[in-house]
Amino acid sequence: MYEITSGVVSSAQKVVIYGPEGIGKSTFAAQFPDPVFIDTEGSTKKLNIRRFPKPTSWEMLKNEVKEAMNGRLCKTLVIDTFDWAEQLCIEAICSAHQKKGIEDFGYGNGYVYEKEEIGKFLNLLQEVVDSGINVVLTAHAQMRKFEQPDELGAYDRWELKLGKKTSSQISPLVKEWADMVLFANYKTYAVAVDKDGKKFKAQGGDRVMYTTHHPCWDAKNRDGLSPEMPFEYSGIAHLFAYTQPAEMPKPVPAPTVQTAQPATRKSDEPLTDLSGFEDVAPPPIVIPEGIPKALADLMRANNVSESDIRLVVSQRNYFPYDTPITNYPDDFVQGCLIGAWEQMLPLIRENQKVPF
Repeated sequence: MYEITSGVVSSAQKVVIYGPEGIGKSTFAAQFPDPVFIDTEGSTKKLNIRRFPKPTSWEMLKNEVKEAMNGRLCKTLVIDTFDWAEQLCIEAICSAHQKKGIEDFGYGNGYVYEKEEIGKFLNLLQEVVDSGINVVLTAHAQMRKFEQPDELGAYDRWELKLGKKTSSQISPLVKEWADMVLFANYKTYAVAVDKDGKKFKAQGGDRVMYTTHHPCWDAKNRDGLSPEMPFEYSGIAHLFAYTQPAEMPKPVPAPTVQTAQPATRKSDEPLTDLSGFEDVAPPPIVIPEGIPKALADLMRANNVSESDIRLVVSQRNYFPYDTPITNYPDDFVQGCLIGAWEQMLPLIRENQKVPF
């Protein structure tokens, strides 16, 4: 038997904000409850916000999303921007299949791989929302000529900037996934004319956001917002006022340890009793020069040394243990180390448990 429920269900929300560059998407997103940014393009340097390191690979981006969710680090996770995140996805797919570009797959197969990977990523973001954390995706907008088959003429239409050929596959996924899609733009409310009645200058420039679908742009909401509003967070703040915050992990009190004073000894007497001395923290991971930054970032974030990787690589019979990572072929580093990091990391962890 299934239990039937009724009424409004309160939950975290999935929001997409897109518009032309410089209109203030990042500043708008920074006003959501307790945000943490994953800044994929480095555009938040002037904002006083909390942020993860800029991801240098698709795997690093996914790891940061999981860390925000599992650590309950925020009430809102912002990916700024999603079209730059898409480029990390494409790079990962091309590296995994040893292709120079997405077009090299032929017959649109590359875009099929991308659609599948983006779909998995949106499922991961859904897990973030299910954990009680809002997710905000910002994106740039692009204008293209649109023609309806049953209508005469054509008109300009604003869309999510997710690549000219991928927009027909990726944009629908993102729009369907979102609870709210907001299109921000500068409003032109008048056009000046000269003495002969010819139009020559647009007037206006107010920043507005559109919340419902229009032939000239994509937008939607499920909260009864006005179709056009000032591009200010105060207009939607009430929708997030009652969002249940993600529970922060309760700190575990450290056990009280009685520290004994080391006994006095003669200068020539060997020190055999180490009681009373505090444990020394392990040294930080040293990343050799020449290792690609995307791999170095993953190693540093997961406390993985070069020897850890070389051990797994030798166990899989790819290269001898004494082969430095800098001597690995680039396609192996990009496809088998960075691209398959999630599959390799458990093998590294197993080796780290074994005393050598």
